Amino acid sequence: MANASATAITQRLIQFNTINPPGDEQDCTRHLGAMLESAGFEINYFEYDERRTSLIARLAGRGTKPPFCFGGHVDVVPLGLAPWSVEPFAAKVEDGKLFGRGSSDMKSGVAAFVHAGLRLAQTEERAADVVLLIVAGEETGCDGSKHVAELGVLPECGAVVIAEPTSNYPYLGHRGALWLEGTVTGRTAHGSMPELGENAVYKAARAVTKLEDFGFNERPDPLLGSTTLNVGTFEGGININSVPDRAKFTIDIRTIPGRDHAATVMELGQYLGPEVELTTKVDVVPVLTDAEDPWVQETFTLLEPVLGEQPEPRGAPYFTDASALTPACGNPPTLIMGPGEMAQAHQSDEFCVVDRIEEAAELYHAMARRWCGLL
Repeated sequence: MANASATAITQRLIQFNTINPPGDEQDCTRHLGAMLESAGFEINYFEYDERRTSLIARLAGRGTKPPFCFGGHVDVVPLGLAPWSVEPFAAKVEDGKLFGRGSSDMKSGVAAFVHAGLRLAQTEERAADVVLLIVAGEETGCDGSKHVAELGVLPECGAVVIAEPTSNYPYLGHRGALWLEGTVTGRTAHGSMPELGENAVYKAARAVTKLEDFGFNERPDPLLGSTTLNVGTFEGGININSVPDRAKFTIDIRTIPGRDHAATVMELGQYLGPEVELTTKVDVVPVLTDAEDPWVQETFTLLEPVLGEQPEPRGAPYFTDASALTPACGNPPTLIMGPGEMAQAHQSDEFCVVDRIEEAAELYHAMARRWCGLL
């Protein structure tokens, strides 16, 4: 597929079933690695679990300028309960849209920067390396990117683009995520004699109701807004005719810069009281780049003719692998920008507009060429 279009590369990636859990990204990642290696990239694979494969692909340049990096993940979320009207892994194009799980989130973005990388490999005299960071396990808390970050194998980068869905509009960052599980215990008894037991569901329900009034007492960020809290799931008991002795609920907190996650867990624990045991399930920090950064301003100018306007500073509500990759790459300026549609992420009949995929490939190529002194 060395000469394939960005759309064709996306189609092939969609055909790999990488639903997470379990993920099973190995075949998809090695397919991309083989393409890039044949074009001259140095390839290194990293597994944080069986068949949970990430890769770092590096195209060598000349000079001392730090690398230009692209990043993205190849795992996708489950299909959901709502029925699909199209085959989710057939990667069918219809009416200018490419349908399939992962088409917007975010195999189109990965395909677009891989396409740009293959084109760059055909050009000599690059003044900097180009690095592609393709990871597993993002959807469940950036597991793959955290793994490569902890290994210490990531280079110090000059700029990073994370190709998550933004309709090719540059976003300066995103909120963090703190996912907690609350566990409440009680004492079981026969359902006909509840006075002999201690109902954990009642206790957990009181805690959840209390969370509806919890406030974070902070000043909103101009781009990312305020920290938010949502109770996502609730479960308790094992049968109808017993007093439940255990109940659980999950809390999804989306944070803004300046909020300390460990302090937030402690604050919530004190607010809910000793009956609730809180366990952290996902902890990824927010990322935000200064709009006045010279590379950001240069990129905004480059994108203006395509977008039809000078980009304005924006922040994304979701989290990305930048939470782990950007700090591990030396905290370079980072943009979130990809061809997918935000509103299509995790949807049934997910699609990406074909023209945006090809547009993203061109934009990524232009951004990297400019960084590498080729424009």
